[in-house]
Amino acid sequence: MPGRAEKKSFLYMTARQTRGMKYFLLSLPFVALVIAFSYVPIFGWVYTFFDYRMGHKFLDPNTMKFIGFDNFKKLVLHRTEVFQVLRNTFAMSLLGLAVSPVPIIFAIMLNDLRSIKFKKVVQTTTTLPNFISWVIVYSLAFALFSMHGAWNTLLSRLGLETSTVGVLGNANAAWFFQLGVGMWKSTGWSAIIYIAAIAGIDTELYDAVHIDGGNKFSAIRHITVPGVAPTYLVLLLLGIGNILRNGFEQYFIFFNPMVADRLKVLDYYVYKAGILMNDYPYSITLGVMRTFISVTLLFIANYISKRIRGQSLI
Repeated sequence: MPGRAEKKSFLYMTARQTRGMKYFLLSLPFVALVIAFSYVPIFGWVYTFFDYRMGHKFLDPNTMKFIGFDNFKKLVLHRTEVFQVLRNTFAMSLLGLAVSPVPIIFAIMLNDLRSIKFKKVVQTTTTLPNFISWVIVYSLAFALFSMHGAWNTLLSRLGLETSTVGVLGNANAAWFFQLGVGMWKSTGWSAIIYIAAIAGIDTELYDAVHIDGGNKFSAIRHITVPGVAPTYLVLLLLGIGNILRNGFEQYFIFFNPMVADRLKVLDYYVYKAGILMNDYPYSITLGVMRTFISVTLLFIANYISKRIRGQSLI
């Protein structure tokens, strides 16, 4: 009997190791992609210490001179514009974090719909905007909110005062307009993960609430919200770590001289420095600055998570 037990244990361990090796081999392509696109580009930071121009050979002494920390000194020399860029970036990111509970509310409301067909229609309709190109989104926004768009036309026919520049050219409304467009585009898609979290909650907990005399709002307050809270906190802390990454396409498409002071975020400023101004090393310096600030914010968020939840992300 001991020999048979040892044989079964050996076969079990062998099968487990084989299965583990299969999973490891399946993960290799994804690990390679992460290394290629997340770690290999770090070697490009060396360009920030050289006066490099795109198209020349790397470390060619005739075209590439070592300049030390001159590009970091540019951050100080251009501090007015850099602070403006950081202000816009933080403002848009903080507004996004402020409305981050909206997908949770939408997921809870969608989950409480009784009609399965209507629920699928709503979920599909709200998810589709995520796959629409920003160029098409801008075309729709221009048709609706430009100076001669549908909104101004409606106001003029009602005898109301209209804006001479339209919503797209209104600098005071630029942040909130971009926030609204971003919410329209991403709320349905962001709600998917919360719908999955709600689906993972034990249904017996809801039955217990109804047995105790609780209503639908009691079930949401005491069961649904605590059930999705861990998922929300993890995504919130990751969002804090990525607070300087609020996208490029949206602000590039909606950028115009009238709202330039409000839509010049860090991603657009990196594009401007590297492509429009042909100052490739300075654009990399901006990226290095963003990385260090993002890492610092991530560790701060990790510390806050550990103090509040007792669990850390790192």
